[in-house]
Amino acid sequence: MAETLASRITPIHGIKGAKRWGYISRQKTIRVATTDEDGGIYLSPLWFVVHEQRIFLPLDAGSRHARNSEAGRALAAVIDSGDEYATVHGIRFTGTLKPVDDPAFIEMAMGLIFEKYFYDGHPYAESYFQFGAAAGRRIVELITKKAVGWDMRETSLPTVPEARVLPDFVTDRRIKD
Repeated sequence: MAETLASRITPIHGIKGAKRWGYISRQKTIRVATTDEDGGIYLSPLWFVVHEQRIFLPLDAGSRHARNSEAGRALAAVIDSGDEYATVHGIRFTGTLKPVDDPAFIEMAMGLIFEKYFYDGHPYAESYFQFGAAAGRRIVELITKKAVGWDMRETSLPTVPEARVLPDFVTDRRIKD
């Protein structure tokens, strides 16, 4: 059977199931992109928390992401990490945002935000929550239509030769015979 170029360059190992939710729960930032009324893309990094394998984000009342989602416009998001080819991994989402209306759940979610991003006596915790109350901060759920994960840490890397042939114009690094 002939191997295609796509099958050689596409990572085979995704992030699924318990591995996916463990990874998502440990990450600090989700990058959310929504489409504005004029067709432009609004992209920003946001905080989030996970509860019962569901993703929740705090958004202020003036959030463009909330307005764009309420208008039924496209939403995509990514949670990713890794600093080089062999360690890149993450998950890409498409979906919508749904406001949470249950006051008890909102209070619980705000507690999760405090636990994830702050600590008792944190110098910015009080101002974060005070500003949120003044700015009409609310909790929205990311309703996922599709999620695709990748994990290059599980992909075999080709062996790399230790000796390299330098171009003729490189003369200061050649080993003399």
